[in-house]
Amino acid sequence: MQSHSPLIMSDKVLNMLNNKGSFVSGQEISTSLGITRAAVWKKIQGLRNRGFVIDAAPSKGYRFISAPELAKDYLLAGVSGSLWKELLVHTSVESTNDLAMSLAVGGGIAPGTVLIADQQTKGKGRLGRKWASPGGMNIYMSLVIRPELAPGDITMLTILAAVAGASALRLVCNIPVEIKWPNDLTFSDKKLGGILIEVRADPDRINLAVIGVGINVNMAARDFPEEIRGAAVSLMQVTGKRQSRNDIIIRLLTEFERWYGLLITEGKRPLLDAWRKYSSTLGRRVMVALGETSISGIAEDIDDNGMLVLKTQSGQQRKISAGDISLC
Repeated sequence: MQSHSPLIMSDKVLNMLNNKGSFVSGQEISTSLGITRAAVWKKIQGLRNRGFVIDAAPSKGYRFISAPELAKDYLLAGVSGSLWKELLVHTSVESTNDLAMSLAVGGGIAPGTVLIADQQTKGKGRLGRKWASPGGMNIYMSLVIRPELAPGDITMLTILAAVAGASALRLVCNIPVEIKWPNDLTFSDKKLGGILIEVRADPDRINLAVIGVGINVNMAARDFPEEIRGAAVSLMQVTGKRQSRNDIIIRLLTEFERWYGLLITEGKRPLLDAWRKYSSTLGRRVMVALGETSISGIAEDIDDNGMLVLKTQSGQQRKISAGDISLC
């Protein structure tokens, strides 16, 4: 028999069980991986010790039941494609975006890395706002990429992340998640999640992009800060049951790569059309806060750069590149 790294071989056993979805005999695993039946049993026990639930039955073999939350090997195994090459999981960080950017700029991590934390102590949203980030409940992650986009198309990353997020949550949770311009994932006009994009760019190219995604997954009403309870909601509240963070992360990373591929190969149109389909903003009267001033009107569309096209009461069209909007 060949010599193998214990952890890598355990992951191969896990991949076989997870991909089958049914019982796999010990002999099949032994033959496929070139290890003894006794070694198979040891790998199964090792996985169980790491929190994986694996059923065993005489004459049937082994069957994968569930993985511990935020298990790196399970998450990586579940994501197909070639965009995501490394995944880092932390128990607690100040901010996944801050850490990811610091590591990426310093050469500590490469593009294609996903950084996930169970808890953030200084989670942040747009405009320096605080993002409530308790442990054991939600998704806080940052995606590090070097996008094949011009600096003028940075806004497309926000649209891409929003479409991938809405699509993933619709598929996993079977609920009509929508997008509120520019970067909120919503259900019935309540905030489910948000997206924060940070980039490092030269005049002619984007060198680095960190895409932060926060999703309220298993919070109860009492877990939200009192000041946002009426405006925020979690997937558990909407669906009436706890949701798997693993399943959501895997689907979101898969959807992000799919839509990114479409953006690169087919241009902006498919992505902009999907954003319009999921939008909770278009066709409604909105109030846009622009610093010290505000403007109201009907949100008619987004242009090819992701700017909001607003028809004011005077009938004029205004294009809004950034701002806070309230749905009237």
